[in-house]
Amino acid sequence: MSLISNARAQFHADLLAKLYVLDGNGKASNADKSQNTSSSIAGHVAAALGVSPGPSLSAQAAGNEFERVTAEFLRSTFLKLTGLRPGEWDIHHVKSRSGVSIAQYEQYSHLGDIEKAAGKTPEIRVLLGNDYTIASDVVIARRPATDDAINAHALLVDDLTAARTGIRLRPKVKPSLHACISCKWTMRSDRAQNARSEALNLIRSRRGRTPHIVVLTAEPLPSRLASLALGTGDIDCVYHIALPELEAATASLANVKPRDLLKLMVDQGRLKDVSDLPLDLAI
Repeated sequence: MSLISNARAQFHADLLAKLYVLDGNGKASNADKSQNTSSSIAGHVAAALGVSPGPSLSAQAAGNEFERVTAEFLRSTFLKLTGLRPGEWDIHHVKSRSGVSIAQYEQYSHLGDIEKAAGKTPEIRVLLGNDYTIASDVVIARRPATDDAINAHALLVDDLTAARTGIRLRPKVKPSLHACISCKWTMRSDRAQNARSEALNLIRSRRGRTPHIVVLTAEPLPSRLASLALGTGDIDCVYHIALPELEAATASLANVKPRDLLKLMVDQGRLKDVSDLPLDLAI
């Protein structure tokens, strides 16, 4: 199998190790156990992936484990795409949102002054809230390149021009924020909509290119997936941990509405499989 196919299989194996389990009643850990359609779809997907019984993690531990496994998947895939996306990359699992500032990235470096002012003036901090903190779970950044690297195949830059580009390593130039991946194991609360708020914050606060802004989820219900997948302008795309398996699960239902809604999202390019994610991030 290809590297991406092997990485997808390992991604699922890592999820099944601690996070993706069946409870004592045979219900999958990503199912809404009070909702029959959710339990049915999640059960079919779990069976297809070989999920087995095990102890469930707490909500916080589950979220952290999902983020960790996602970061490992991207390290094993995106970092191999040097032919499509050359460069020096960092993939970071943001374990704690407290104190992590987007001012450390080139497009948002101007927010450092705002952050300092907010720290000195309580009134400014109240007005700004936490708008300058990063809330995405996994981030990808590209380090600026040396002139030697840029000129490796031809003399492309010198001391006369291209003095302000963010890709060229110079004093005070920071890494460029390339992608923000929000990991939502399920979408059973309004917190899933935080991804949209985070996206809008990244878009409106930047000076320069907008990073990729995506959501990865294991949510089984198409109606809840649609709450983020449908529409444009903020999130690039929603990715599912097992889209082909989810499609097969909805096809088994007597009710055709979930299947048709899922097909709409897929046909419109608003919902894709996790295996598509690293390649899309190379665009």
